[in-house]
Amino acid sequence: MADKILQVAHLEKYYQKRHVLYDINFSVDKGEVVTLLGPSGSGKSTLIRCLNGLEPYQNGTITFEEETVTPTEKNWQQIRQKIGMVFQSYDLFPNLTVIDNILLGPTKVQKQSKDAARAEAVKLLKRVGLEDYADSYPRMLSGGQKQRIAIVRALALHPDFMLFDEVTASLDPEMVRGVLNIIKDLANTDNMTMIVVTHEMNFAQEIADRVLFLENGKILEQTPSKQFFEKPQTDRAQEFLDSMDF
Repeated sequence: MADKILQVAHLEKYYQKRHVLYDINFSVDKGEVVTLLGPSGSGKSTLIRCLNGLEPYQNGTITFEEETVTPTEKNWQQIRQKIGMVFQSYDLFPNLTVIDNILLGPTKVQKQSKDAARAEAVKLLKRVGLEDYADSYPRMLSGGQKQRIAIVRALALHPDFMLFDEVTASLDPEMVRGVLNIIKDLANTDNMTMIVVTHEMNFAQEIADRVLFLENGKILEQTPSKQFFEKPQTDRAQEFLDSMDF
């Protein structure tokens, strides 16, 4: 039986009186890649942000590595050391060099030695082909380079689980493939557990073990990837796929 790294039960989210997530239930096995798909406004980004404590939820439970999360800021700060997240906006500190952006979490949060953290950062920069940019500032980088740095920054904390929220949405088309290849390599080579929100259907089809299809804050289906793309369970999911250019 696979080890479940994440379990979400009866999760509900409101923005004041507006109900945005309805009775969300799913789990993720260790080493599994789950993609969240659905139309804009379906709740994908809100859900993934709830999983990292960046959005509060009003009902339900999140269990991470067999411990039910107590949703306090102090507790989430500890959990975020194990759950890496990469956003659509790169969120790099503009006044810090690339290497200092990467070192901030390992040295300040995890109290790693600066030498050890730097050695790991250099290794990760080589992996994404950006070792020559260690002393550059974010303003000197392209969007695709910034996103690769954001991924490296998350990986430098040695997370057990990664969340990717539309990481290519703001990139020029020629930048997209390089970033997606890094995520694919994490899945295939590192066997990294991850949840990926994406609008790139070909990429989702390549990388996903399972698809969660959302609309209007509800999970309409949870389906193995191959089945979802060949014969989804719901008419709405089929309409969604038919509308996508892939």
